[in-house]
Amino acid sequence: MSNTIIKVENLSKSYILKHQNTENYTALRDVITNKAKSIFNSSAKTPSATSEEFWALRDLSFDVEQGDRVGIIGRNGAGKSTLLKILSRIVAPTKGRITIDGRVASLLEVGTGFHPELSGRENIYLNGSILGMNKAEITRKFDEIVTFAEVERFLDTPVKRYSSGMYVRLAFAVAAHLEPEILIVDEVLAVGDAEFQKKCLGKMQDISGEGRTVLFVSHNMAAISSLCNKAIVLEKGTLFENGPTDKIINSYLHRGERNTGETRDDSPAAPNAKLKIRSVKVLNENRNSVSELNNANKGFIEIGFEVLQEGRGYDVSFVLNHAQYGPIFTSCLKDVDTEKNDGRIWKKGNYTFVIELPMDMLREGDYMMTVGSAIPKMEVLDHFKYETQFFIFDSVSPVAKTTEGRGGAVLPILGWEEHNFTNS
Repeated sequence: MSNTIIKVENLSKSYILKHQNTENYTALRDVITNKAKSIFNSSAKTPSATSEEFWALRDLSFDVEQGDRVGIIGRNGAGKSTLLKILSRIVAPTKGRITIDGRVASLLEVGTGFHPELSGRENIYLNGSILGMNKAEITRKFDEIVTFAEVERFLDTPVKRYSSGMYVRLAFAVAAHLEPEILIVDEVLAVGDAEFQKKCLGKMQDISGEGRTVLFVSHNMAAISSLCNKAIVLEKGTLFENGPTDKIINSYLHRGERNTGETRDDSPAAPNAKLKIRSVKVLNENRNSVSELNNANKGFIEIGFEVLQEGRGYDVSFVLNHAQYGPIFTSCLKDVDTEKNDGRIWKKGNYTFVIELPMDMLREGDYMMTVGSAIPKMEVLDHFKYETQFFIFDSVSPVAKTTEGRGGAVLPILGWEEHNFTNS
C-alpha cells in the first residue's frame, strides 16, 4: 500500500509579464505636443504595451511520503514560493496536477490567513474553522497555541497592531497546533528571533514524529540539514535533483551555487521601514571580496545597511552556520559598546561595519551567514533575504594541526593549568 501523501505530476506555472514601451525620459513639452497631435491625427502612435510569458515552474514531478520532512532549496527566483502557493491552493497551476491526501496548513508569509481587524483570539478560531475543525477541537488546543506563541497579553488586541515577530509567532503556533496532516512553511520563520526559530524547528520535528508531513523552504542549509530527511533542489523553475538531505546539500553547495562572497539588496524598502540591510560581504586579509577564506589568514565580514528613519536602539546581528554542525555563534553590533549603542541616535543614511572572524577557531567547511536587524525585545526591523555562503579551507594553520582529528563545531585551544593537591 502506497504511503504517498503528495503527488506532483508535470506541474507548470506561467505568468504574463506586461512591459510598457516608453522612452526613458519624456519632457512636458513632448507630452503636450503628442496630445495635440492625437487630436488632429487619430493615427498618431501612443505608447504600447508588450507582454512576455514567464514560466515560474516547468514540468515538475515528484512524490512526498507520509511523515517525510522535505526541504525545498534553490536560489532566489528558482520557483520555491510558487510551488508552495500551488500546493497550498493559493494559485492554480497552468499545466499538470497535484494530488494531496490530507489537510494542509500553510505559513508562507507574515499575515497569511489572518484578518487584521480581528483579535488574536478570534483569528485562532477563524483559522481552525478554515482547517475544518469545530469549536470544541480548537478550544482543546487553544491554551497550547497561546503558550507557544507567547502572546497572552495581546490576545484580545487586533492583530494589525502586532509586531512582525508577534504576528509570525501566533501564525506558526496556529498552523502547527491545529493538527494538519501536512504543514507547509516558507522562510517566514526568519522574522522570528533565534530562540523562537529553534522552538519552531523542534515543533516541526515533533509533528513529523507523529506521522505528519512537513515541507520547509529555507536558504539556511543548517536548518534544512537538522530538520529534513529529504531535499528537493529547484533551478529556474525545474526540478534539478532530489534525494537524501545530506547528499543533496553537499551537491548543492559544491556545484557553483556558493555566491562570490558578496550579496546586495538594492530593492525598494517596505513602507514605513526604519532600517534596511543593503549588503553583506566576506573579505580576506587584503579586504577583497571572496567566496573562500584560508584558515591560516585573517577573514572579515562586512555589513552595510541604510537607516531610513532616525531612531534609537537599532541593532544589527549575524548568525554564522556551519553546513554540518549548524549554528556556530551570533554576533551583534551592541556587543562592541552596549552603553554607546543603546543611547546612540541613528541618523538617516548609509552605514558600514567590518567584523573580524575568529579564524583560528573555525574548522574547514562550508559556512552560511544570515543577517538581521531589530530593536531588541521590541521590534524586528529587517532580515536580509539572501544567505551569504562561503568556504573555509586550511593549508598551514597551526591550530588545525594541533586539533587534527577532533570533532565539534569549533577548534579552540584552551589553557590547562595543573593544580597539585596534597592530603592533610
